[in-house]
Amino acid sequence: MPRVIGVRFRRAGKTYCFDPGSYNVQAGDKVIVETARGQEMGHVVSGEKEVAETELVSPLKKVIRPASAADCRQASENKAKEAEAFQKCQAQIAHRGLNMKLVGVEYTFDRSKIIFYFTSEERVDFRDLVKDLAAAFKTRIELRQIGVRDEAKLKGGIGPCGRSFCCASFLEEFEPVSIRMAKGQNLSLNPTKISGVCGRLMCCLRFEKSAYEEAREDLPAAGDKVITPDGEGQVIVVDQAKRVVHVKLLESGCAREFPPEEVGRP
Repeated sequence: MPRVIGVRFRRAGKTYCFDPGSYNVQAGDKVIVETARGQEMGHVVSGEKEVAETELVSPLKKVIRPASAADCRQASENKAKEAEAFQKCQAQIAHRGLNMKLVGVEYTFDRSKIIFYFTSEERVDFRDLVKDLAAAFKTRIELRQIGVRDEAKLKGGIGPCGRSFCCASFLEEFEPVSIRMAKGQNLSLNPTKISGVCGRLMCCLRFEKSAYEEAREDLPAAGDKVITPDGEGQVIVVDQAKRVVHVKLLESGCAREFPPEEVGRP
């Protein structure tokens, strides 16, 4: 089986496999690799390991070289150029009156291409804008329309929970999120309560789903008749997060909280 390393180009981006060749690179190192976009500098996130050929995308590309100090300086210069390119593109968008919102700019490491990311609620004819940008930067230009979730991942920020966006922190890829997941976690179905800054259902509803399902396995369901230390009752609400069961006692009609260990089947 071929030996590969895992390389990531963004903090929470997808991990790609590359052949390390004769180089001894470890997790945390920076490397220069050839991609479909041109040469890029990435971070090694997993050291050498064997992977079945069926799990790899052919052809497996090799690491060009470990990143040098000069390579790191060039990457920093590219970041500075991206800010300048952003301003110029914004000005051209305003000049042509295009209905699009510029979100981000990326230079490939070798500066053979500049990628402009934008959002828009409609289809945009940006052919003249591409010509303007190509004339200004003297290199290949790519304009890529992205969705609101991709915008949040690209720009980052703080979510309603007070922590950094999950998509920008550790989620490599987006997965479908449904309203049923919110129902299964006893959350308010108010859109403002279960939606992220991007306006879509919060990603955490999906990756917390399994934890709630496991918690429910040994807990009674709402409506079940149970026996408690205070007598028989009926389950009103089950709080999986706090692991408490709210029971309405049949004799007194009062509602009380009990830990799962104190609630049994009749």
